[in-house]
This record gives sequence, C-alpha cells and structure tokens, in this order.
Amino acid sequence: MKTTERAIQFVSRAALALILAGSGTALAAAGDSPDISEGGSTHASTLTSMAQEVWARISADLAQCGLKVVGAVLILVVGRWVGRLVSSLAGKALTKARVDATLVPFIENLAYMAMLVFVVIAALAAVGVQTASLVAVLGAAGLAVGLALQGSLANFASGVLILVFKPFRVGDFVEISGVSGKVQAIHVFNTVLNDPNNIRIIVPNGQVTSGNILNYTINGTRRIDLTVSVSYDDDLKKARRVIESVLAADKRILPDPAPLVAVSEMADSSMDFVVRPWVKTDDYWPVHFDLTEKLKVVLEEQGFTIPFATQEIYIKTDASAAAVLKSA
Repeated sequence: MKTTERAIQFVSRAALALILAGSGTALAAAGDSPDISEGGSTHASTLTSMAQEVWARISADLAQCGLKVVGAVLILVVGRWVGRLVSSLAGKALTKARVDATLVPFIENLAYMAMLVFVVIAALAAVGVQTASLVAVLGAAGLAVGLALQGSLANFASGVLILVFKPFRVGDFVEISGVSGKVQAIHVFNTVLNDPNNIRIIVPNGQVTSGNILNYTINGTRRIDLTVSVSYDDDLKKARRVIESVLAADKRILPDPAPLVAVSEMADSSMDFVVRPWVKTDDYWPVHFDLTEKLKVVLEEQGFTIPFATQEIYIKTDASAAAVLKSA
C-alpha cells in the first residue's frame, strides 16, 4: 500500500512540475512583451521556483526508489545463489547419510523452492511492499490446497517416512495392508508389489504406514514349521532319530540355530512331532517342499505308520432283528 501511495504521489508531483514549468515558461515569454506589467514577471518567477522545488522532491524520490530497487535486485541475486548452495549441501548430506536416491532430488528441489519463496518475500519487503498481507494470502491458499489434497498429502508424507526409515526395500517380500508380494518399487505416493501369481499390486503409502508391516526378507533367515505324525504303536525315539537324520542330510538347513524336533501333542489317532529347522530366506519354500516329501518317504521306508483319522461304527440291534439278519 505504501508503495502504491508513493507512486501516485510521484506521478502527481511530476505532472505538477510539468504544468508549473510550462506556465512559468509561458509567463516568462509573455513578460518580454511591453504590454505585460511587472506583476506578471513576479508571478512567473514564483511558478518557476515552485516547479524547481517539486522537481527536487521528485529527484529525491527517484534516488530513494532507485536504491530500494537495487537492494531488491541484490537480494534476489544473492538469495538465488544461497538457495542453490543450501540445496546442494542438503543433497550431499542426504547422500552421505545413505538416504534413498528417490528422495534426495525431491528434498533438494523442496529446499531450493522454500529458499526462493523466502528471498522473493524479502525482496518485496526491501522495495516497500507490505508482505504481511501477502504471507497471509499464501498461508490461506496453502491451507485450502492442503484440505483439498489431504489424501494425497497423507500418502506423500507416508512415502517420505518409508524412504527415510526404510521398513522394507526393493526386492523384499512383505505383507502390507492385507496383501503380500515382492516389492518392485517405492514411490513417493505409492508402493508397487508383485504377488506370487505375478499380479501387480499398487498400495497407497498412507495404507502402508497405517497398518502392520510384515517383512519376510529383512532378517535373512526363516524358520520352517512342519508337523510329522506317527502311530501310537511306533517307537518315538527311533522316529526322532530318523527325522533328525533327514534334517542333517540337507545342507541347506542351518546348524545355528539348531533344528528343533520334539513331541508336541498326543492327538486322537497319532503322536505328533514338531519339526522346526532354520534356513536362508531364499531357501524357505524349496526346503519346505523337499522336507515334506522326504520325511514321508523315509518314515515309510523305516516301517513307521503315518496314521490318519478313522472312525469305528457299532450297530446295536435287538434279538429278533439279529435273527432276521442271520437268516438273510
């Protein structure tokens, strides 16, 4: 507002100076005529002095405004250089801290834009523009945009958290938001998975961070849980030795932690062993399938009976019905 008022004053003074200068010149020219009295010459001199005074004020205003404009230009030039320097230093620091490569250029650009906004506001303030109202308008606009895009902003914030804290990486097999698959890409707004059936799944990052994240890859090892059943008539100690020999023969099973073989339950028709070996994550399913087959084959070769649920049915009849059945 002050800048506008000063501009109006400047234009008014310039116009007045031109009018006074023109009037003074005309009167001075007329004063050379013998028909013009001495009073006209005095009036022309007064107008000329007023015009000179107004022009002096205009010159002072021009000098003052010129200094402000030069200062604003210097602020813009130096501010842009400082903004580039800050964004570059931020990028180097993030790279040194091993922040995800997807996030580094985004933070660099965000830092530069924030510095640029600050520099522009400072330059306008140097010229004399009232920046309080401008900041209020920008704040209101930012609030309106934030409310309109709150879902997208939530996904964006969650994406930044995922890229910074890294609960999973590309290539990990995870279960998030009720779906599971191998992570193919982590974007700022969503995460892309491929499930075991090679189906592409795109999960918004807001849903990723709002629930539990199961990462099956990050620890490097997994435990296989199997249940092996033998008959009540079988030798449990021998069954344990047979199971342990099958585990020892598979080189993919890790010695540490040691595999667990223990009787877990006396079921209705069987004695149940739990078999829990540890393997590398990449070997989990191959070892799981191979052990299931080998344990069944080896136990049968050693004479063990793998029981299955059976039912015995007893029919009670009276004497007359029994006689009829026998005669039939």
